[in-house]
Amino acid sequence: MKCHAAWLAAAIAGLLPLGASSAAAETIGVFTKSAGNPIARAVRAGAEAVAKANGITLTHYIPTSPDNVAQQTALVEEALRAKHDAIVLTPVDVKAMVPSVQKINAAGIPVVNVSDRLAGGDTVAFIGTDDYSIALETARTLLKAIGGKGNIVVLEGPDTIPTAVGRLRGFKDALKEFPDVKVLLSKNAMYARPAASDLLKAMLKANPSTQVDGVIAANDAMALGAVEAFKDAKTRKPLIVGINASKEAVDLIKAGDMLASGDYNGLVEGCLGAEIAIRTLRKQPVPKEVMAKTAVVDKTNYQAYEIPAERRPCPTLESMAAK
Repeated sequence: MKCHAAWLAAAIAGLLPLGASSAAAETIGVFTKSAGNPIARAVRAGAEAVAKANGITLTHYIPTSPDNVAQQTALVEEALRAKHDAIVLTPVDVKAMVPSVQKINAAGIPVVNVSDRLAGGDTVAFIGTDDYSIALETARTLLKAIGGKGNIVVLEGPDTIPTAVGRLRGFKDALKEFPDVKVLLSKNAMYARPAASDLLKAMLKANPSTQVDGVIAANDAMALGAVEAFKDAKTRKPLIVGINASKEAVDLIKAGDMLASGDYNGLVEGCLGAEIAIRTLRKQPVPKEVMAKTAVVDKTNYQAYEIPAERRPCPTLESMAAK
């Protein structure tokens, strides 16, 4: 992970222990984009672990419909009425949620932005993952594994979601390094397993003799859809990679059904988002930005990822300083 050296110097110089609070009954509102998304679950788990360790009351605000701007906007109004001391926010839309963030700003409540970077409003810090770098390394893993030549399919995420934009850019730059690789299809499969499966089944039905050597998916859900499609088609199985390093993907890597998955770590975002929120309330210095280090999970290192992200220990800002 990386953060600013000046902040690290201040942190190492000696802060109050995070658990030493003079405030009573501090509360934090945590906003994630959906209930079922594994990254959102990990963000919530990380925030809960840090809050529990520090005697903080945590309230989750989760749209019942994934990525629903109207619902998250209403949830912000609910959180404002609750008068939380701080907010940790993953916006469902980085532009549409700016007016809501400005309302939080006007109420004098510090906002820590995680996962997707807001297009406006005032935030204490941003904690995220470098989607471009993780996509670049994940795609390179597959392209090297197929020998730098052959036919591949790219399963994109929605171009309205910042993570998908960064990941597609990483995929494209990796492909430039392998001119003998042909892209048969590059299409948005909505970050969804059924959409990816249906898209590939239709392609295979329309072109049954086409050889597919690899599938690069912008998230694990679409990679799982690809695994399903090729199994159902009873055709030659290509090498498949995804992003998220979810437990399902790790199980498939272990079984040999997937080649690899880039580790997008929501737990880091939740842990550090909550820690920075608490430090802000306690007038301790915090970095303006933290970007989680990327890694690619494959058969050589999957063992470290077999424990679901929600059950792993939280990293701390100080542990980052030691790296």
